[in-house]
Amino acid sequence: MARPLDQLPKAHLHLHFTGSMRLETLVDMADHHGIRLPRSLVGAWPPQLTSTESRGWFRFQRLYDAARACVRSEADMRRIVREAVLDDAAEGSRWLELQVDPTSYAPFVGGLTPALEIVLDEVEAASAESGIGAGVIVAASRIRHPLDARTLARLAAHHAGPVVGFGLSNDEHRGRTEDFAPAFKIAERAGLGRMPHGGELLGADAVTRTLDSLHPTRIGHGVRAAEDPRVLDRLARDGVALEVCPASNVALGVYPDPADVPARRLLDHGVTVALGADDPLLFGSRLVEQYRIAREEWGLDDEALAELARSSLRASTAPPPSATAPSPTSTRGCVCPSRRSTRSW
Repeated sequence: MARPLDQLPKAHLHLHFTGSMRLETLVDMADHHGIRLPRSLVGAWPPQLTSTESRGWFRFQRLYDAARACVRSEADMRRIVREAVLDDAAEGSRWLELQVDPTSYAPFVGGLTPALEIVLDEVEAASAESGIGAGVIVAASRIRHPLDARTLARLAAHHAGPVVGFGLSNDEHRGRTEDFAPAFKIAERAGLGRMPHGGELLGADAVTRTLDSLHPTRIGHGVRAAEDPRVLDRLARDGVALEVCPASNVALGVYPDPADVPARRLLDHGVTVALGADDPLLFGSRLVEQYRIAREEWGLDDEALAELARSSLRASTAPPPSATAPSPTSTRGCVCPSRRSTRSW
């Protein structure tokens, strides 16, 4: 019998704050704030994002914005964080990195700093409750001015420790990657990981631009690097991990079927891969489902799945395991899994 995937120790490195929400949580928040949700989001879940004529980014962004508009209080933010950490713990995660852009929530809680500190405070509490470690990635948006990214990078740097990294997300067609380099330099000087998105909606050239301009430690998605062996060589040589999110790729129409996601090619080329769920609220699946895809669609056996999990831990920002602390008490003082812990799975 196949081993249970929810018992495989792993790290989850690609999960967005709003997109991590349970559907019932979103419905509760919308009801509480008197907001009407789009029928296409709640009528038949998960929503259909693509058609035969087009990919699904525009519809995805519209529904994501509708969900984000329902987050209007500190209590809402704390609920999202707590449930995200608990859900990941239930799926066998030993370390979670939750990505958030505090800009959208700042008006409801008194500013950017309070918005981020609410997330950090609840991450620490939920980490202690769940028994897993967690850190926060502050993410800028490509659709905003690069100066906004610098502001967020300074905020992230000020909270380095519980903030473990700095990212860049949203539509790859928007904004010049090079314009965000100063923000990533701020993050680099602060010792933060650099985790920009790239190479999902656009091809291998986008991965190259990301590598050249932002000097990432990991790349969100990056799966279309498989289109150019030279880019694969560079990723493998430089040890830049890719956060591959197969359900996201299929839902957005990047690939027609999970079996078409070229993860096997990445792995065979020596590229480090960490699986992620991206936005379960809109894509309809969490982390274990991505491992099921790896098993059933990509043909990875249990040994290969365990190595995939080890790769996620190696690519994470988790601190070294502590032999003295009995349970996690903060995002930086937690008991985190050994990179070898998957051997007992």
